[in-house]
Amino acid sequence: MAYPYRHPAETLVISEHFGNPEARTLKGWEALGGYKPMRTALGLDRAEVVNIVKASGLRGRGGAGFPTGMKWSFMPKKEPGKPHFLVCNADESEPGTFKDRELMRWTPHALIEGCVVGAYAINAEHAYIYVRGEFFEAAQVMARAIEEAYAAGYLGKNVMGSGHDIDITLHIGAGAYICGEETGLLNSLEGRRGEPRVKPPYPAIAGAFRYPTAVNNVESLIAAAHIVHHGADWYKQWGTEKSVGTKLFCVSGHVKRPGNYEVPLGFNFREFIYDVCGGTPSGKPIKAVIPGGSSVPILTADELDIGMDYESMAAAGTMLGCGSVIVMDSGTNVVKQVRRMVDFYAHESCGQCTPCREGTAWASKILKRVERGRGTPDDLDTLLDISDKMSGKTICVLSDAAAAPIVSSIQKFRDDYLALMDAGQLAGAGGR
Repeated sequence: MAYPYRHPAETLVISEHFGNPEARTLKGWEALGGYKPMRTALGLDRAEVVNIVKASGLRGRGGAGFPTGMKWSFMPKKEPGKPHFLVCNADESEPGTFKDRELMRWTPHALIEGCVVGAYAINAEHAYIYVRGEFFEAAQVMARAIEEAYAAGYLGKNVMGSGHDIDITLHIGAGAYICGEETGLLNSLEGRRGEPRVKPPYPAIAGAFRYPTAVNNVESLIAAAHIVHHGADWYKQWGTEKSVGTKLFCVSGHVKRPGNYEVPLGFNFREFIYDVCGGTPSGKPIKAVIPGGSSVPILTADELDIGMDYESMAAAGTMLGCGSVIVMDSGTNVVKQVRRMVDFYAHESCGQCTPCREGTAWASKILKRVERGRGTPDDLDTLLDISDKMSGKTICVLSDAAAAPIVSSIQKFRDDYLALMDAGQLAGAGGR
């Protein structure tokens, strides 16, 4: 089975075996060179593994972009009776994101390797893979791969004869967006309500079951295993000085070739959309692009001549996020799309923080009114005020995620809002 589409401009590192059914099986994965990275890591000192990943400049691929090796180095020295845990965040729930699902579907053993490498590096004997509940197929593939790995001695007691014991538990979530936040995930893993925790303490001090824990994204762990095997300099051949390596980008919306693409960080964004993804199927010009998932500020078509890296996106007033690109052509009702995003965040808010619980709900109501042609220019000021009161004032960043598309859309597509208001007045919709 051939993977839907691979573009010549791609640099295939972690996605090389997408579409190859043999990569799903232990025998097939070993034939492709699988489990060599794990063997390499287990032959090194733990500190050396951490330092290699640290030197590579790998940044977390879950959205925050925090250096992976540095996160591992925050783990305290192991004390007797105080276990360490590694938790893989596979609760991929950001609208527009589907890269981690594909990594698990096609290369489950690569994630097992990544978990073992990470667990070994932080001196953990147990790793948990927290998979989003809706990922039924991916969870089944992962479960079979874990069983195969145990049977072959790649997991369990004395892994690969190294003298180290490492177990992996697959944990299925219940489909709550908030559990993608690392501390909400940890609460859910423990059987508690999926609500984010106040930090500090951070997971490295009091994580899963209140023991030191490192929480890493699927893509981050798989990349880390490659880095330990090939070396930091090998990985630094791609990307920019501060945004190193390759990155998987999920592309959806108005493009001819939606899907997952792996390119070096720093790749030109306009070239990516028009050349790699083929531009819009309708031939209409692009109106707006969300570069990193629905929780980041929207870009206009005039803002696409930038690099696909953390620093360039930040300089353009947005974020790389988890790399989910959503393209909208000129026929798009931006207000409707923003309303849909805010509806999602209002529904997924855990309700723990008042600014988020109330702010997302009220923003959703106002946006629905505007979309129906019953809004007024004052509503835009109200939406901006609500967004300001939601941003940076809650335990986690869910409310910030809802505010980002609201603020950026009003700033850049205000005419879309005003056009709906004018149309409503002409139709006699009038008040509220």
